[in-house]
Amino acid sequence: MQVRQPTVFIDKAKVLANIERMCKKAQNNKVLLRPHFKTHQSATIGEWFRKAGVKAITVSSVEMAEYFAEHGWNDITIAFIVNVQQIEQINALANKITLNLLVDSFNTVEFLDKHLTANVNLWIKVDTGYHRTGINWDDEATLSHLIRRIKNCEKMHFEGLLTHNGLTYNAKSREEIKDLHEDSIIKLKDIQERLFLQGFSIVKLSIGDTPACSVVEDFKGINEIRPGNFVFYDVMQLKLGSCTEEQIAMAVACPVVGKYPERNELVIYGGAVHLSKEYVSGFFGNEINYGLIAFPKEKGWGKIEQNVYLAKLSQEHGIISAPKDFIEKIHVGDILFVLPIHSCLTGNLHQHYFTLDSKEITTIKRNKRNQV
Repeated sequence: MQVRQPTVFIDKAKVLANIERMCKKAQNNKVLLRPHFKTHQSATIGEWFRKAGVKAITVSSVEMAEYFAEHGWNDITIAFIVNVQQIEQINALANKITLNLLVDSFNTVEFLDKHLTANVNLWIKVDTGYHRTGINWDDEATLSHLIRRIKNCEKMHFEGLLTHNGLTYNAKSREEIKDLHEDSIIKLKDIQERLFLQGFSIVKLSIGDTPACSVVEDFKGINEIRPGNFVFYDVMQLKLGSCTEEQIAMAVACPVVGKYPERNELVIYGGAVHLSKEYVSGFFGNEINYGLIAFPKEKGWGKIEQNVYLAKLSQEHGIISAPKDFIEKIHVGDILFVLPIHSCLTGNLHQHYFTLDSKEITTIKRNKRNQV
């Protein structure tokens, strides 16, 4: 396949291995794997999960839930607190599938009680330290009051407490990931025990961050895990220690359009609109890094090139910083692969991917375009 513009390639063998590994971990721990599909956003890749035995999924929006419901998924959690402006879409989904929603306020529960036309399962979003959304984990009074209110609603079934420990994405080591995970689980189990003493005998626990789900082996006491990024992994996960280089399954092929040896730089056709502006620092030293670079090989890409990285991004341009001997190997028109910092955001920017044997994989983005 000839690459003429920034093109996302997926190594299917690596994806399948990543899926199998997480499925096996869930099975060993007797927890439900409810993978987050916001990373790949593709019905085709969803089928790869289904063939591995996955039956329940997580998404990040009502629209994504609609897309995957259309492709046969009938047990879906929308891992974003309910947006009451979308009640008509929520009702339409709830009438077709098992729909799991997140709440963290009485006002939302009151609204749902008045406007739901079909049964839904409710999870209460709990904040264990990330401070994005959710009721604070030790606010026993608010949590117990909210659970009682939910249990008095005809069309709502209380499932349990759900959290996303985004703090693990700022960890400096695998051990720190484990420590942050353990702290979050201790908090969840503490409030679960206190709620049990109030008479709430069944309060499930759901967690969902790729760093912890990749590094931690023991999920005793947890009912379900919701990792998403693990399907592709990326440079951020590599730096965290969540994955190995060999497990990164996404890369963006970009044409070289400029060569500037006097400043040790190359320019590629591949900018923020293709890769996102996510970055890590300190991969090779003190650099700000928007992506790592690899040469093409017969199928896919090779090893990460040392001290070669995407140093700057504008809308369409990417500027690669590289040693002199690397730049001497490159000609304008060559193709280089960029391993993305955050595969979720990079994937979200594209309407389709290609496997290494040039088979097209469409995403929800292509689906939306066709509906316009």
